[in-house]
Amino acid sequence: MRDHTKLRAFKLADELAVMIYEMTRNFPREEIYGLTSQMRRAAVSVPSNIVEGCARESQTEYIRFLEIAFGSLRELHYQFSLAKRLGYLQDDQATDFDARIVETEKVLGPLIRSLRNL
Repeated sequence: MRDHTKLRAFKLADELAVMIYEMTRNFPREEIYGLTSQMRRAAVSVPSNIVEGCARESQTEYIRFLEIAFGSLRELHYQFSLAKRLGYLQDDQATDFDARIVETEKVLGPLIRSLRNL
């Protein structure tokens, strides 16, 4: 079994999930069951799927869960851009968050590709 806590991708995704929860606290109340909920679910899905993948015995399953995590990360990236366009985020907050998403993508994507090539 792999130790997810040693993966940089997990650490970044975990920090991102916390950031999303903090950021969405300030979203309009009418979004509680809409964009707020969607973003929180996608954000939690990323580290959760990394953890689940690490618990799998086969390399194929491990990669599959990392791919699911990456899909959730891309979903979150879109939701973030939507929240930004709707005016739910301040510029400095948006810049920091966008950089964190991109950094996580740049770590998780190559990890998946390297595992596929083993």
